Amino acid sequence: MNYNECIHYLEEEVGFGSVPGLERIQALCDKLGNPEQGLSVIHVAGTNGKGSAVAMLSSILQAAGYRVGTYTSPHLDRYNERFLINGKEISDEDFAEEITLMKNICTELAAEGKAVPTLFEIVTGAAFHYFSKQKVDILILEVGLGGKYDATNIIPSPLFSLIMSISIDHTDFLGDSIEKIAAEKAGIIKKNCPVVLYSQTEMVYNIMWTKAQELNAPLYCPRNAEIHISSQTLEGTVFSVKTDLLNMKDLELPLLGSYQIGNCITVLEACAVLRERGLSLSDESIRTGLKHARWAGRMEICGKQPLVLLDGAHNADGIMQLAKSIETYFEKKKVTLILGVLGDKEYDKMAELILPHANTVILTEPHSERKLDVFSLARSISDHKGMIYTEREIENAFEKALSITDADDIILCCGSLYMIGAMRTYIMNR
Repeated sequence: MNYNECIHYLEEEVGFGSVPGLERIQALCDKLGNPEQGLSVIHVAGTNGKGSAVAMLSSILQAAGYRVGTYTSPHLDRYNERFLINGKEISDEDFAEEITLMKNICTELAAEGKAVPTLFEIVTGAAFHYFSKQKVDILILEVGLGGKYDATNIIPSPLFSLIMSISIDHTDFLGDSIEKIAAEKAGIIKKNCPVVLYSQTEMVYNIMWTKAQELNAPLYCPRNAEIHISSQTLEGTVFSVKTDLLNMKDLELPLLGSYQIGNCITVLEACAVLRERGLSLSDESIRTGLKHARWAGRMEICGKQPLVLLDGAHNADGIMQLAKSIETYFEKKKVTLILGVLGDKEYDKMAELILPHANTVILTEPHSERKLDVFSLARSISDHKGMIYTEREIENAFEKALSITDADDIILCCGSLYMIGAMRTYIMNR
């Protein structure tokens, strides 16, 4: 198959959908010779902050001279974004080769009467095979959904597990409470392997601590970090931090958003753990890596006059963090909000958190079968005091925003990664 045929196979023949369980991905990887077992893996879970943590860790390890693979999901524009080696996407040819191999194995499994893997499991199997073949020094592996039953969780012994911020999301699959969701995320903790935890609520911490104790897994968490912020502008953040494991001054972080400081401190704790595990990682590598970290679609500036800001916040906690950042960076600016959400999210709560920061709202629809139509979304925010427009097509929503927003003000796009991905592609090609 060529590249386009592979995309058709994944999206039309296999189709979207998530089914818990590790049997299908394990059968697939068994046929591949278990490439996942030979990789040095950093396994990353969490509701929010996973992608930012992957970006920072990857940049730091590259600065230290390592050949770093990263596997993330979903993508904003193309599947190739999910497979990076030192920041470079997999080629169309290599992607096609991997997916063709996966299809052939899926055909074998079906002939044997075994369940065929899901789309995410097929792409994950391709990732294990590709990064093993490419002989990366370290693979930073992002969980797709949850942890315990996620396809990435067949790795045996990671360098460490990294668990970022946990909040309510994907309740249909993970449970309707923080306790249940935290227990699912804790499923990536492995026996005798360290776990680094984002500083969370006492309840979440205790769940993780208990699981780590059961598995004799050393737990690290920067709960009492001393932070001093020197500056926080659209050029980035300069801050100093001291924890039990590290003391670093005047770190430069270009990733925007107040929440990125907490993400960064967790990554720094992870760097200290890597040092304890024998990896060569100098302070200079950490500084350089952070300074050059990039993560598309998260508080990303994609235009000026007016300033165009894309943020992939797609659940209530992410929107709350975004709202805090708007207060920090744009307190005196008028905001035109382009909002598109999925119908299975807490969209009422999301709207409640972000609408007070918007002068004008343009409602649109993500490119997803799970989208909430603009009319339903409009009804849910009908008490908003500002002007509300509806533009079902993402491109039309952006053009409308441009036409009504002054050059000194802000266009903010958020609510769904599907919407952000399509918006970003349109802006970049415009």
